[in-house]
Amino acid sequence: MTALSVNARLEPIGFAGFSPRRGKNGVLIKSLRLFTIVMVALCLVPAGAHFFELTNKISLSPVAYMTVQKIYAGWAFFGIPIITALLLTSIHTFTMRNDRAAFLMSVTAVLCIAATQVIFWTFTYPINVATNNWTVVPEAFEAARRQWEYSHAVNAVLTFVAFVAIILSVFCHKGQA
Repeated sequence: MTALSVNARLEPIGFAGFSPRRGKNGVLIKSLRLFTIVMVALCLVPAGAHFFELTNKISLSPVAYMTVQKIYAGWAFFGIPIITALLLTSIHTFTMRNDRAAFLMSVTAVLCIAATQVIFWTFTYPINVATNNWTVVPEAFEAARRQWEYSHAVNAVLTFVAFVAIILSVFCHKGQA
């Protein structure tokens, strides 16, 4: 199998352009696609953890819940991949502007990631502040817990949709790099 036939087989799924004949722009676009997918995938790590632990944590006693919440110390660093994913999906969207299907999928990814930030800053962060990152039991414990847990669950779904959308954008892109 020649390099040409390998590239021809990879082109339909969005990985065209790694051939040296396509030049620097092809490699840059492919690198952008790869790093965008990786950053959105990294956003799924904390989102998925929150989503899948919800059913086990939501019924814990307040004391047990407060103990479990200590596992999130240091998770603020996940803000780095979130901001990076938002930036890269925005750039990716701009590069897809001439391919309607790829553009719409990429816009979907950007909007989903942006929506997670709106939800976080509107619903999750105020609870983090009110509980001093869950080191202080809030007065309305059950309401605070539900708001915190469900806002994370919604964000997990939105992050998953963003992940699927950005992959579909890469796969359906028909243009040349």
